[in-house]
Amino acid sequence: MKRRLFFLYSNHNKQFILKKTEENVMKKLLSVLLAAAMMAALLMGCADKKESKDSKDGGSKDVTIAFSFEDLETEFWVAAHEIITDTLKDEGYKVIELNCQGDANKQLEQVNDALTQDIDGIIMIPVDGDTAVTVTAAANESEVPIVIFNRPPTSDEGSNITVVCDNATTAEATVDYMVEQAKAKFEKTGKKLTPCILVGDLGDPNAIERKNGFYAAVEKEKDIFNEVIEVPTEWDAATALANLQSAVQANPDIDFIFSSSDFLFPTIQSVVEPLGKWQKAGDDGHIILGGLDGDSTAGKLIDEGYVDATGVQDLFYEADAAMNGIIKAIEDGETTPDEIVEDPGFALTQGNLAEKRMDMWGNAVSAEK
Repeated sequence: MKRRLFFLYSNHNKQFILKKTEENVMKKLLSVLLAAAMMAALLMGCADKKESKDSKDGGSKDVTIAFSFEDLETEFWVAAHEIITDTLKDEGYKVIELNCQGDANKQLEQVNDALTQDIDGIIMIPVDGDTAVTVTAAANESEVPIVIFNRPPTSDEGSNITVVCDNATTAEATVDYMVEQAKAKFEKTGKKLTPCILVGDLGDPNAIERKNGFYAAVEKEKDIFNEVIEVPTEWDAATALANLQSAVQANPDIDFIFSSSDFLFPTIQSVVEPLGKWQKAGDDGHIILGGLDGDSTAGKLIDEGYVDATGVQDLFYEADAAMNGIIKAIEDGETTPDEIVEDPGFALTQGNLAEKRMDMWGNAVSAEK
């Protein structure tokens, strides 16, 4: 059974995490976080240098890390890819980038090929949970440490470091706020609301957990809701568009929508705006709307009042945890590290926006542009 690590900062990892101040939070968040991650890797390398005299370049400069990822179609994956690759390369690590473009078989083939190239470690964003299990087995057999980033395996078979958000809790907190708004509306009108969830690819454990969190929140006030309408998306905008259009046509009274990923907000807008239902919170016809990820699109829409809440993953922490985890495993000679590093996430809402706005990675990234 994997050892589970929660989002608690020890003396060891405090040096890697940004100490936010009022002066730097608006413009320097991303740059300072990247600098912190670079310094962390450097310090760790220096600490073990005496034990790595057989290395040609002090250990870290001779380390090769394979970074296998699914695609770069969403802002979350683009930002994660940039942070991880740029930080590692800037610190002198060789990074082999493997883009499988959403093909699980290709991802396994690419990693197996990399394992023949004398790599020292793997960071992986798997296509799905089953692929994470399969690739973990291959890495374990080759005695190469592996970190699974953000999308967890479907089972705890094999040994890996899994860095993941607590998706169920984050989704539940987000939908809890949405339910509060729904309850206020119900008390005012006496009319039940019709809830809808855009469900992700159920081959992805994150999609399952987000769905579970949604239902956990809605069930708390089930008497104010009609039957939930599920819209399959497969994490694909075109699929989401077609299915949401059909759902809205069949159920024109939908007035409560949770998207399992923020990247689908533009899709939702394209469907409901022509119907006159793309309205700000407090306006007549407003659809109570929420999502999960914490990208800049969600940040903008919350600022403008169209989105009520979104669940936020701490992208910076997760990227730091992935990099520090693989580097430490390599430098310690640990070929089968086995633990879960959990980011609890949080809900950014219209109610806590003034306080928590810049804690969301999407807002921090957009402030840098």
